[in-house]
Amino acid sequence: MPSGWMADRISPAVMIAIGTVGVAVGGMLVGVSHTFIMLIVFLVVMGLMTGGYHPSSTPLILASVEPKQRGRALGLHLLGGNSSFFVAPLVAGPILAAWGWRAPFLVLAVPTAIFGLIFYIYLTRHGGMAHVARARQRAAEEKPPQPGYKRRLIAYLVMMVLGGGAGMSVNAFLTLYMSDVLMKDLPKAVSEPRAAMLMSLMYLPGVFGGTILGGWISDRIGTVKVIITTSIISGLIIFGIRSATMGFGFYVILFIMGLNMAIRMPVTEVFIMGQTPAKNRSTIYGVYYFTMQYTGAIFAPIMGWLIQNKYTFDQMFLFSAIAVTAISVGTSFFIWDAKD
Repeated sequence: MPSGWMADRISPAVMIAIGTVGVAVGGMLVGVSHTFIMLIVFLVVMGLMTGGYHPSSTPLILASVEPKQRGRALGLHLLGGNSSFFVAPLVAGPILAAWGWRAPFLVLAVPTAIFGLIFYIYLTRHGGMAHVARARQRAAEEKPPQPGYKRRLIAYLVMMVLGGGAGMSVNAFLTLYMSDVLMKDLPKAVSEPRAAMLMSLMYLPGVFGGTILGGWISDRIGTVKVIITTSIISGLIIFGIRSATMGFGFYVILFIMGLNMAIRMPVTEVFIMGQTPAKNRSTIYGVYYFTMQYTGAIFAPIMGWLIQNKYTFDQMFLFSAIAVTAISVGTSFFIWDAKD
């Protein structure tokens, strides 16, 4: 959230550089950690550095294209991010096997830092800042948001904090659920690696254009319809997880879950832009990214403790499914009147 506030006040090129090069530096520090406390501290540093990128880049991209193309532009942008979730483990795995757990952090930090520096130089020395200035000028000339935008923003953030937090907690326990419940009859040496690899099914839609599809749909029917539909589907998918057994049906559920997330991601960012004054967009995006991704870090430990001490996976997943679906339906009444 602080990086979003800062991005509204300083150059987005600086924040993007901090976000990219900072991740590389954090990765290097993780790679040279010699104690568990050092490892945790440097992972926190690495996480903090990631905060500089998205609140700076998203408004810049959205202000750089015509309104009718914003969904597709963000879909293309997010295609890279989704691809990384799929590709990075495939690259890091062989490095890990050859040189140990430190090596992936150290080796992958090098191209990350190089790219961050190259991109910063482009933005500051080769016409990039003129592009930034034009994008900001275009944003400043936009009409104020549709009346009632504060109500819609608050309702949407509630949807992300409560519904998104409950949904992200389920994602955090999927590998454990697969290995301990769905594959409980298999040896751990077999079930745990298989469960980890199956998670890649969730990211396949993002790699193969799910985000672009979501942007294309929203450019034609509007963002709010896509947001409400995908949010409700998120809850229904968790119901499906509870009912499925390991096999083709469960693989399909993982794929649909990933497709639903990929479609929703660019659409929500376009929606937020349309409901936020230009001068505050990075700040609001900072709040959005915080609520979307990191509330799961609060909900997940609570769910883990409840699963370990009081309830089963099935019971906690049922609670999450009901919560996500109910919150999605309830908050939809407060954002339904949004116009792109």
